[in-house]
Amino acid sequence: MNSSPISKINLDGRTFFVKRDDLIDPYLAGNKYRKLYTLLQTPKDKFNKIISYGGTQSNAMLAISAMCKDKGWEFVYYTKPISKIQKELEYGNYYHSKKLGMNHIEIDNELYRNFIASLRINLNEKVFLIDQGGAVKSAKDGVKVLADEIREANLRTRTIATPSGTGTTALYLAFALPEYKVYTTPAIGDIEYLKEQMSALHKIPNNLVILEPCKKYHFAKPYPEFLDIYEKLLKTGIEFDLLYACGMWKCLLEQTNEEILYVHSGGVSGNESMLKRYSQKGMRT
Repeated sequence: MNSSPISKINLDGRTFFVKRDDLIDPYLAGNKYRKLYTLLQTPKDKFNKIISYGGTQSNAMLAISAMCKDKGWEFVYYTKPISKIQKELEYGNYYHSKKLGMNHIEIDNELYRNFIASLRINLNEKVFLIDQGGAVKSAKDGVKVLADEIREANLRTRTIATPSGTGTTALYLAFALPEYKVYTTPAIGDIEYLKEQMSALHKIPNNLVILEPCKKYHFAKPYPEFLDIYEKLLKTGIEFDLLYACGMWKCLLEQTNEEILYVHSGGVSGNESMLKRYSQKGMRT
């Protein structure tokens, strides 16, 4: 794959650069492509099944579905119970993942935590487990490729930003680019939760700066300020996702003042369902 391009945008009187990882692939784009990079290079006969778990709006779920379809691997995805309405929707990440062949299995709320913990016990050499959000140590290789592309672009800025779910991309990017400052912010949970997720992979480096949101945001809940930022960004000619990007951009606009390279983490396929929720809440006409 060729290096993803870099765009220059102006936002609120400031200059930003955007690493267009969203253009890599309709489904396997952004940080999910980087996290799954090693598996994408893996021969098809190495595995016959991939297992993962998490939420049904997950971008990782969709990316893994696309990868498994291409590789001919079975994909089993575990979640807590979901509503009949969501199962019948004909748009969004869950719908597209099912169309790509994902086998979705619901686990009762009371049993879910212990069931997920037991998944590793029953693995064999042909089955590979991907933790929620694609948080795997093998993601380091794909993020290093991203880091090499950034370094080769030779931009004047030495500050990078990327939002975090598990924090895997931000963590490995900071390690791969010690001469850069890397900003991130939690999209799921708070800073302590994010640090816990990162620390499970590696000690957090000093050049990784976690920006704290001005208030607690619940993941995947519609917020008018996120919609405002989404629409403002759309006017730059680039669409960003509503689940992760808007919180990151809000922190950058409020808490920083330097030129920044924003790594577009993809995920815009989920905007279709999120925008419908904004409309249903009367926030968007």
